[in-house]
Amino acid sequence: MAIDYSKEVGSAKVEQQYVYESGNEMAAYAAQQINYHVMGYFPISPSTEVAQFLDLTKTTGQHDIKLIPSDGEHSSAGICYGASTAGGRVFNATSAQGYMYMLEQMPVQSGTRLPMVMNLVCRSISGPLNIHGDHSDLYFALNTGWPILMCRDPQAVYDMNIMALKLAEDPEVRLPVMVASDGYFTSHQKRRVQTFMHREDVMKFVGEQPPAGFPHTLDREHPISIGPYMNEPDYINNRYQMSEAMYKAGAVFERIAKEYGDLTGRYYPTLDLYRMEDAEVAVFLMNSASEIIKDVVDQLRAEGIKAGSISPNIIRPFPQKQIANALKNVKAITVGDRGDSTGGHGGNMVNELKAALFTHGNHTTQVISRIYGLGGKEFYAEDGHHFFQLAIEAAKSGEVAVPFDFYGHHPGEGDKTPIRLLKPLKFEDLKTGLIEIDKDELTGKLRVKVPPMRSLVKKPKRLTPGHGACPGCGIFSGLELFFKGIEGDIVTLFHTGCAYVVSTGYPHSSHKGTFIHNLFQNGAATLSGVVEMFWERKRRGELDDFGLKDDFTFVMVTGDGGMDIGMGPAIGAALRNHKMIILEYDNEGYMNTGAQLSYSTPKGHRTSTSGVGKTQQGKGSHHKDTPQIMAATNIPYVFTGTEAHPQDLVKKAAKAWWYAQNEGLVYGKILSACPLNWMAEDNAGTSLVATAVDSCFFPLYEVELGITTITYDPEVKSQKVELTEWLKGMGKTRHLLKSENEALLKSFQDEVERRWSRLKIKHAHPEL
Repeated sequence: MAIDYSKEVGSAKVEQQYVYESGNEMAAYAAQQINYHVMGYFPISPSTEVAQFLDLTKTTGQHDIKLIPSDGEHSSAGICYGASTAGGRVFNATSAQGYMYMLEQMPVQSGTRLPMVMNLVCRSISGPLNIHGDHSDLYFALNTGWPILMCRDPQAVYDMNIMALKLAEDPEVRLPVMVASDGYFTSHQKRRVQTFMHREDVMKFVGEQPPAGFPHTLDREHPISIGPYMNEPDYINNRYQMSEAMYKAGAVFERIAKEYGDLTGRYYPTLDLYRMEDAEVAVFLMNSASEIIKDVVDQLRAEGIKAGSISPNIIRPFPQKQIANALKNVKAITVGDRGDSTGGHGGNMVNELKAALFTHGNHTTQVISRIYGLGGKEFYAEDGHHFFQLAIEAAKSGEVAVPFDFYGHHPGEGDKTPIRLLKPLKFEDLKTGLIEIDKDELTGKLRVKVPPMRSLVKKPKRLTPGHGACPGCGIFSGLELFFKGIEGDIVTLFHTGCAYVVSTGYPHSSHKGTFIHNLFQNGAATLSGVVEMFWERKRRGELDDFGLKDDFTFVMVTGDGGMDIGMGPAIGAALRNHKMIILEYDNEGYMNTGAQLSYSTPKGHRTSTSGVGKTQQGKGSHHKDTPQIMAATNIPYVFTGTEAHPQDLVKKAAKAWWYAQNEGLVYGKILSACPLNWMAEDNAGTSLVATAVDSCFFPLYEVELGITTITYDPEVKSQKVELTEWLKGMGKTRHLLKSENEALLKSFQDEVERRWSRLKIKHAHPEL
């Protein structure tokens, strides 16, 4: 029996098709159909897939958006801002901490009235770190001057992304527009979605080009100044004009939504009102939860209760008058906020809804505020019934017993604390005396004596087994080997990344010693503060009662692209020369978010944002030489190492320990295998990194007091192999061995050889 879709399609005037996709896929699909000029991006869950899908479809020639991988969200926002000044169409997507990192750019974009579209795939704000969906990042966007469209499902993500561009470019608005959807609830869940069949129809709706007549930086005949310093009284005038544009955006959205509805049969009114015509009790929810509550409304209606629900399709400008009108006959409403305005006696939406009622003379509707669903906590129909019960009780009594509270939480019990399962490591076991270090008074360099590796088995491991790393992960074998060279206690700080994510998960931890976490972009600065507080408290005699038999060694562990977004703070820490170690495990990508390209990804290597297809063959640029960058800061010691050369790595760890205790900052880089994303066998990690060393892709050397020494030379050892020997061991690089990629392979080989040759020259000439 054929299915009749006519009621769903409505009065569509364009040919459409059905697809079965997720919210992220639909954001990318809308961007692909519009064919934006530029997207500056940086990977962060759960929005990462938007750029991944666009990269995938670009490799097959389905669009030609210029995708620019940035070194962090702050930079991605800058890329987008710069591109928007130049008159083209600009797109972006981010989440949570990524949005927070770019936050200072948001008012700059709106204050200079430059259109663009950005998808905020809503996620919890750290700390503590949580990568699941709520609206805590969204609420930071409310005061940035961006109109904000809301998406309850993948269909709305697609439709709102198309309408958002038209709204942003409207002459009455000229503001950047945000499209907000719920992380994982909407971003990753697949639904049947109806789309334009033909790109030509999309372009007829949004316009083939941005509207003419507006200034941009590429007009030679009309040079302009963008973002000049603005004193009073001009600044308040600028704010007034932006405010007027924001309020106009509400009416413009209604016009665009009607035009879109007439075209597609899908209408998005300012408020999605469900059975509100005669409702006496209601619930206000946004995005994905607003669909669940409709089932609850139907169930209550079947019981004779006049229930209804409200969900906004736009929250900036806030539809104050429409909400007040919708609630004029409602006795009580429960407002659910998926984010708290801490200290404000309710979330942002409940306080704005109260203001709407007060402003428009409604002093009778009782309002209940509940904070729910934080950190990805599911919202079920029974939760909806609870929200309605609160409203029903308030409607009957004429008052609200508890105006504000959290829902679905556990307040905690003061007499219960997490149980310590691991005993602290004994200092006597850590300070073994197995490693001997002395200083050559003539050269100033260190001499290290390391016993046979089997002797170091006596030293306890710093991390417990049972963490969640993938089979064959090289991170922890490399870290534990490095830690063997350090005598005494350590304090470690881990950036966000695989090593952090798989070794902690409240209330459990794989770390036997003191552990700190901070985000990619601020780990080095954070540990700098710990280090200096240690030395200052020690100087003041405040640590005498803590049983310190020796000084701590402070180690920051970074990886998964952490020396892209975290490079600036790392250089800052190096220039201040704090007594600490920065240790990078280089797995050649952002593996913790799904194997996107990093600046440490070598040229030609496949990642989820440097795909292989007819228009590109992996990453288009060479990998960052981080050890050389850090060596240029003139810190005491820089080194590279791998688990495939254990004696070499332990010696370097011992030197790192001594310099961090006595001289200043140390930087080390360990090549760490990621069999999952390198597309290799689980047990191939050690042999892969060994081949990387023997091919001279990852040379082993140190820069001690400014003097470069190669610590393992495969040419001298007659162990050197062709670079292709390393590449053929990984699925992510085998395409480079095809004849059609001969030029790309040669470019990569030439760069590897150039760096190796320069290193040999530095080794031969200490003055370099």
